[in-house]
Amino acid sequence: MTNPSSISPPISCARCWLTWLSNRTPPTGAKAWLPRCGRVTMLGISPWSGTGGSYRSVQRFFYINIPWAKVFWYFFQRHLLDKQDTYILAGDECVVTRSGKKTYGLDYFFSGLLKKAVPSLSFFTLALVSVKQQRSYPLRMEQTGRSAEEKANSQIKKLARKAKSEEPKRKRGRPKGSCNKKVSAQAKNLGRK
Repeated sequence: MTNPSSISPPISCARCWLTWLSNRTPPTGAKAWLPRCGRVTMLGISPWSGTGGSYRSVQRFFYINIPWAKVFWYFFQRHLLDKQDTYILAGDECVVTRSGKKTYGLDYFFSGLLKKAVPSLSFFTLALVSVKQQRSYPLRMEQTGRSAEEKANSQIKKLARKAKSEEPKRKRGRPKGSCNKKVSAQAKNLGRK
């Protein structure tokens, strides 16, 4: 488990980007969410945040707009950058399966592990990969999804496939009265002579 006091000095270097740190310490603080495991909710964070850490102050903290790309980049430059190392900029899409029906961005995405499209959330991550340490440092993560136009097009295709599959199918086997292809071809050739 991470010691919350050990994370404070590295975070303090990003004060120029995190305006809430320069003005006041956030009521929730690192001590409120770092020791938590499993499902972390705002209601679950508030009892851990100590004095002045009500549910409302946790909500206020999460409404703050933080430029995370700048924070991650600044943190990487100050604490993780090795000038002797080589870094590769890499991007990857990740699919997280979900079972809920109301989750924001829930749609059908292809899962490489399951080898089929499943109801899930899709995220795209941009990271710097250290060649020497063989470790990646995420710089940006965005939830991806399909636009309403793309969803409408996929629904149209789905309905067209369904209509095509509902057409009456021919029974199995050769229809009565039909000949073998070989025999019918020989008969045609005999008729020409």
